[in-house]
Amino acid sequence: MDFAQYKNTFTQEASKNGYSEQNIQRCLDYAELLFSHEVPVIYNTSHLSNLVGYNKKYLKKASYYPQYFYRDFEITKKNGTKRPISEPLPSLKEIQIWILKNILYKIPVSPFAKAYKPNTALIENLKFHKKQPKVLTLDLENFFPSISVKSIEKIFIEMGYSRMVSQLLAKLCTRDKTLPQGAPTSPTLSNLIFKDADVAIADFCKQRKIRYTRYADDLSFSGDFDEKELFEKITETVENLNFHINKSKTKLMTPNTRQVVTGIVVNEKPQVVFHKRNELRQAMHYIKKFGIDEHREYKEINQRNYLEHLLGRINFVLQINPKDLEFIGYKAVLIDLKKKQALKMKKNQPLLM
Repeated sequence: MDFAQYKNTFTQEASKNGYSEQNIQRCLDYAELLFSHEVPVIYNTSHLSNLVGYNKKYLKKASYYPQYFYRDFEITKKNGTKRPISEPLPSLKEIQIWILKNILYKIPVSPFAKAYKPNTALIENLKFHKKQPKVLTLDLENFFPSISVKSIEKIFIEMGYSRMVSQLLAKLCTRDKTLPQGAPTSPTLSNLIFKDADVAIADFCKQRKIRYTRYADDLSFSGDFDEKELFEKITETVENLNFHINKSKTKLMTPNTRQVVTGIVVNEKPQVVFHKRNELRQAMHYIKKFGIDEHREYKEINQRNYLEHLLGRINFVLQINPKDLEFIGYKAVLIDLKKKQALKMKKNQPLLM
């Protein structure tokens, strides 16, 4: 439905329900701006309730008392520390996915942002930094928790939503007034919040012929540049948005060292770092020699989806380098094992009487 059709239908229905011409025009002016951004028209909480399929009472509770609508747990990071995760309960997650698909995906993000974008692979973040004299990588501390509910509310206001609707949408996407690590809306919202900073950093870099990309909270720069000047500019830019650089993770890499961007070596061609490839080689060697069950027993691997986990890691290597014959072979072995496991399970299933 285009706006002309919407205007005609809305005017007829509103007139039947006794709306004044002034109120009808005010609603249409509001709706026209939202139509121009290709996002759904939302007048109030009741209207959003009808759109997402959950009653008004539920939306209000989820927005006012979000602590009761999340499941908290921790995952172990590569360095051994714990990352807290706040996963929304299924109903709230469904509402957040509606907001993501119908509103947030309609808002363009910076072309320098290479994560959390539909149909964008990790390789997009790497190809810009191959064979460069210098590579500088920076990491932002507490990326999601640094983003406030007020800044998210502003995103919805800029799309044309009323302050009341914007506050409701922002609260449905946040917990404890910040972005929760685990909500489906958080990654895209982080890209939108950082959009102005991406533009400012990119403009600075273009003037100095520096290549810049950002993958979530990892900022990567390559070229021939004054690293002190660049670091000072980036620090100033991100701190204006209440972000801070994790200085312990700042790395300057020259061609005579491994230049690593988001865990991938980029000196010559993008390649997963050696120790990760070697771990996979060792695992595949023992699986091919002794069998997957014997390998798991010897290594005391209790992970239930271990085969799928290995296959995922090998697919990641192939995503970076699709023509890697060694890992294409490993993938074929695992897929064959998976088929055999499925056939074995099928044979062991009891017949229904």
